[in-house]
Amino acid sequence: MNKAVFWDRDGTINIEKNYLYKIDDFEFIPGVIDLMRKFKEEGYLQILITNQSGIARGYYSIDDMKKLNEYMQAELNKCGTGFDAIYFCPHHPDGIVKEFSRECSCRKPGTGLFERAIRDYNIDAHHSIAIGDKARDLIPGEKLGMKTYFIEDILKKQEKQT
Repeated sequence: MNKAVFWDRDGTINIEKNYLYKIDDFEFIPGVIDLMRKFKEEGYLQILITNQSGIARGYYSIDDMKKLNEYMQAELNKCGTGFDAIYFCPHHPDGIVKEFSRECSCRKPGTGLFERAIRDYNIDAHHSIAIGDKARDLIPGEKLGMKTYFIEDILKKQEKQT
């Protein structure tokens, strides 16, 4: 079985900006690329799991989000890292886009996308990690038996080690 790091996106990989979808607004959090490279070198798959309620709210489209993710992935690949898979939840119960306006199990703190990635990539949850900037990002990992870390804490720990 594989081990993986399950990453949140907004506030964890990139600086939090409300309903980010424009490439010009994207900025990596300092230190996160080095951290991703370290986990990759240690044999962890890199899995992105992100809530994208801006789709349900009508702020941007799935294509807009995919373009931003493609840009992010290309930049990470230039730095010797990147995601093995990207999973996203476009739903929100208060959305205005009918097809995405609903409750679901894939929206964090639900475990649906984590469970799908575990099946898709034969991941051992008990040897995996979840990293996020908010408690709701870590709840699925905790429920599934992963080690969990707030990005701020793990970046501080990494900084002390270098």
